[in-house]
Amino acid sequence: MAAHLARPPFELAVWNRTRTKADNFANEHDVRVAETPADAARDADVVITCLPSSREVGEVLAGADGILAGLKSSGILVDCTSGDPGASREFATMLATRDASFIDAPVSGGVAGAKAGTLTVMCGGDAAVLDRARPLLEAFGKKIVLCGPVGSGHAVKAVSNALLAVHVWSLAEALAALKRIGIGADVALDVINGSAGRSNASQNLFPERVLTRAFPRTFRLALLDKDIGIATRLAADAGTPIPLIDLAAKLIHEAHVELGEEADHVEAAKVVESRAGVIIE
Repeated sequence: MAAHLARPPFELAVWNRTRTKADNFANEHDVRVAETPADAARDADVVITCLPSSREVGEVLAGADGILAGLKSSGILVDCTSGDPGASREFATMLATRDASFIDAPVSGGVAGAKAGTLTVMCGGDAAVLDRARPLLEAFGKKIVLCGPVGSGHAVKAVSNALLAVHVWSLAEALAALKRIGIGADVALDVINGSAGRSNASQNLFPERVLTRAFPRTFRLALLDKDIGIATRLAADAGTPIPLIDLAAKLIHEAHVELGEEADHVEAAKVVESRAGVIIE
C-alpha cells in the first residue's frame, strides 16, 4: 500500500516498529524514514496507520513520540487497521482535541489487491474529511465506500471477516464429509462453484491453498479470530442474536489456540481435517 504512495504527486515519510523494514522500504522507494510516529506525522496533511489491532494504533498515537504529538491541527489520521469501532471513536475524540480528524478505513483484497492497488476501502467518518483523504486512498484502493460515522468502516470489516470465517470453516466441514463418502474435493468444488454454495473460499482459497497443501501465510488466523470477536461483541452490544457467527467465533478461536500465532487463516481447515480424520484433496 505504501509503495503506491511513494511516487508523485505524494511526498511520503515512513515509520515502522521494526526499523529495518522502514529502512529497506526507504532505500527501495527513495522516501524519508521518520524517527518516531510524531516525526512521521509532523507537517503531514494525512497520516495512514495499518497495524494488527486497535491496541497498537493506540500505542503509536499517544505519548511524547506519538502521532498525536506531531499531527497538525488540520491533519487527518486514516486508520487502515482492521480495528475496533469503539476504539476508533475514542481515537476520533482524542484527535478532535487537537482540531484534527479521524477516518477508520480498513481494507479488503489481500496481498494481491494491495500490490495491484485494487483494494476495497470501507470508511467511517465525515464525508468532507473523506473527500480530502480520497486521493491517497485511490492510490491503493479501487472501491472506496463511506459506510457511516466513525467506527462504521471497522464494523463492516469485522462482519465481512466473520463471514469469511464462516465460509472457510463450513466449506472445510462440507468437503471433509464428502471425502468420507468417497467424493474428492476437486469434483465437489467443480460442482459447488457452479452452484448456489460458491464463495471466495470455494472459488479461490481452497483450490489454491488447501487442495495444493500450499497454505501460504497471507492473513493470520489470529487476526481472523480477533475480527470475528469484534463482530460478536458488536452484535451483543446491539442486542442482536447471531448464534451461527457466535459458533464460528468459538471454532476459529479453538483453531487459533491449536495452530498458534503464525498460522494462516485457511489453515483452520487442518483442524477440521484432524477432527474428521481425512485430508481434503
